[in-house]
Amino acid sequence: MAADTTLPDAAFRSFAEGAGLMIWRADPQARLVYVNPAWTAFRGRAAQDELGHGWKDGLHPEDRAGHEAGLAAAYAGRRTHNAEYRLRRHDGAFRWVHGHAYPLHEGETFAGFAGSCFDITERKQTEEHAARAMAEQDALLAEIYHRVRNNLQVTVSLIGLYGRAAAAPCRPAFDALGQRVRAIALVQQHLHEAPQIASVDLAEYLTRLAEGLVQLRRAGRIAVTVEAGRTALLEPRRVNALGMILAEIVAECLDGTDEGAGCIIRVEVPAGGPAEPLRVRITSGGIAGTPPVGVPRIGPRLIAAYAGQAEIAVSGTGTLEAPLELTLPG
Repeated sequence: MAADTTLPDAAFRSFAEGAGLMIWRADPQARLVYVNPAWTAFRGRAAQDELGHGWKDGLHPEDRAGHEAGLAAAYAGRRTHNAEYRLRRHDGAFRWVHGHAYPLHEGETFAGFAGSCFDITERKQTEEHAARAMAEQDALLAEIYHRVRNNLQVTVSLIGLYGRAAAAPCRPAFDALGQRVRAIALVQQHLHEAPQIASVDLAEYLTRLAEGLVQLRRAGRIAVTVEAGRTALLEPRRVNALGMILAEIVAECLDGTDEGAGCIIRVEVPAGGPAEPLRVRITSGGIAGTPPVGVPRIGPRLIAAYAGQAEIAVSGTGTLEAPLELTLPG
C-alpha cells in the first residue's frame, strides 16, 4: 500500500513556485492540473496550454507510447514512476529529461500524482559518446584479433609446408614450432572471447583455455585440470601471460613424452585472503621429459620471458616434485 503523501495545495504551490526543477501535479485521471514556473519557462507556453493532456504535444513522437505505457502502469499500481524521455524546449529543441513521479493520497483516497523533471541532455550525450567509443573500440579489437588469427593460421601453414619439405632430422623441430603457434592462437582466441576484456575472470579463462589445449594434439591423451580456490579478476596482459605459460607447459609436456603416453597437467589457484598475493601453481607429468633430437628445450626461457612481461614472480620447474609457482603482484 502506498504511503500517505498528502500535500496541501498551499504548501505544494509554495514549494513548487520557487523551485528550479520543473514540477507538476496530475489528478486521478492522469490530467495535469498544475505546472510550476520552471516548467512553463522550459516549455515556453502558458500554463493553461500545458494542463490536461496539452503538455503531451511536447513529447518526442518516438517516446510517447513508452512514456504513456509506463505512466499508466504507475497509475494502475499506485507506485512511484521514473522515466527518461525527450521533451520539446521553448526553442524547438528536444531535450532529454528525467522524470520522477509519486502517488498522492488524501487519507485513504488516491488523489493522483505529483512529479518533477530535470534536464539530463548533457549526461545522455556523454553516455551516447561513450557507447559509440566503446562500439568503435570493440570493432577495432575484433579487427585486430581477426588479423592476428589469420596471420597465425598462415604461419602454421607455412611451418607445416617447410616441415614436410625439410630433412627428416629437422621435422620434429618444425612440428614443435607449429604446435606452439597453434597454442598461441588458442590463448589469443580465448582472451578475445572473454565476456569482459578489461577485467578477465582468471579461473573461467584458464578453464576455457584448458578445454582448447587438450585438443591441441593427441586428443584424449592430454588432461588439463583447473582448480580455483579464489576468484580473481585480472587485466588482459597478466591473463595473457598466464595463458602463454600454460600453453608452453602443455607444449613442453608434448615434446617430452611419447605419442602413446598420457600428459596430465594440473593448474591450481590456491585460496587466500584479500591481502595475500594471488598465486597460480602448475604441475605437469611430462615437463621433465627429454624432447626429441633437434628440438631445443626453450620452455624455461619462454616462461621466464612471459612472466617478466607481466611482473609475475616465478619459481619451480613444473615437475611433481617442484611445481611451477607463479606469484602475481598485489
